[in-house]
Amino acid sequence: MTIAMLSYHTCPLATLGGKETGGMNVYVRDLTRQLGRMGIRVDVFTRSQDEHVPHVLHDLGYGNRVVHVPAGPEIPLPKRELAGHIPQFVEGIRRFSSEKAVHYSLIHSHYWMSGLAAKALKTDWVSPIVHMFHTLGEMKNRVARSDGEKEGKYRLEGERDVLASADRIIAATLAERAQLEWLYKAEVRKIIVIPPGVDTCHFYPIPVDEAKQFIGVPAEQCLLLFVGRIEPLKGVDTLLRALALLRQLKICPRQSVSLAIIGGEPDTNAELMDTEMARLRELCAQLDIADVVVFLGKRGQDTLPYYYSAAKVVVVPSHYESFGMVALEAMACGTPVIASQVGGLAFLVHDGVTGYHVPDDDPEALCAKLASMLSDEDLRRNLGKKAAEYAREYDWEKIANQIVGVYEEFGGRGLNSGDRG
Repeated sequence: MTIAMLSYHTCPLATLGGKETGGMNVYVRDLTRQLGRMGIRVDVFTRSQDEHVPHVLHDLGYGNRVVHVPAGPEIPLPKRELAGHIPQFVEGIRRFSSEKAVHYSLIHSHYWMSGLAAKALKTDWVSPIVHMFHTLGEMKNRVARSDGEKEGKYRLEGERDVLASADRIIAATLAERAQLEWLYKAEVRKIIVIPPGVDTCHFYPIPVDEAKQFIGVPAEQCLLLFVGRIEPLKGVDTLLRALALLRQLKICPRQSVSLAIIGGEPDTNAELMDTEMARLRELCAQLDIADVVVFLGKRGQDTLPYYYSAAKVVVVPSHYESFGMVALEAMACGTPVIASQVGGLAFLVHDGVTGYHVPDDDPEALCAKLASMLSDEDLRRNLGKKAAEYAREYDWEKIANQIVGVYEEFGGRGLNSGDRG
């Protein structure tokens, strides 16, 4: 059996922290690698966004390929424009399959636009579709603070189209399954809950002194950390306001606490700077915390374990998360997490055991939990130890075995057999 993995709008090899790069990139990349370790062959198809990048790469190892398919101009495009290029993407996959003389007996698609591409390919290949949404338009619209943040009707209709055509839907949490049932009237029989995994060979506790030395943080500094895309949905402004309140409490000397924000492009000029990045920088100035907040921009996955391990706490203040990959990675590194009690985070972070929950958009509550953790090192250390133990239950080997079980429902026994071009 050979799997066609579709990740239309974003490449699993992209550097994290960009506008369209995040947990889904990590999911597709790490799942493909783990399937490779298990002898399962996978081709990951993604839209080409750079004509100078080879169209076929073997960076995921085990003979598995990332295929960059030209569909529209080979540059990054806004999501609203991407849907119109799906037919070209589908045709490119068909061409690759024909030229390589490879038959894909199952399609695993990610995000709604990939699901539409899978629907078109299913007709030709007579291949079942396993789909994962990663985020839901209806949920994003429920927490949107302005019309500009809302998803258009085209996405909501597309998601319902994918739900109708997919043979199995993988939901990350019980919360996502409930959202699919309540908001989309999805068929319960199609949905199975399998959480994302974490690469525990890569994310594990690094001694704090070594981690701080690697990233250039003074040994005496108390580091708070945020990792994620810079967009209103992520609630970074809540974290900044909580930090300002924390400084007023004088839990630690003024210069000992700092916040590192990984994500976005902070070094671009003012004219080109993303609206949310500019807003957050201005907020730092208004709150008089610009001296203790560092916008680091994008960081490669290879450096993240050092940042997680160096941090006293990782904060995930999102208004909506279908799962919360950053929280899981941080816990795997032995760092406790303070997260909004929303979506998958409410299931992933165990309050008082691996970290704390706080209401979203509540700087006062977040400040209180930060103060509690920073003023009690024994508490923080115990939370971190429990977090690392808990995260090992999400090791990719365990998670991938569950996904292979889904594949096998559709005749995929003997998954490591067969040839391809």
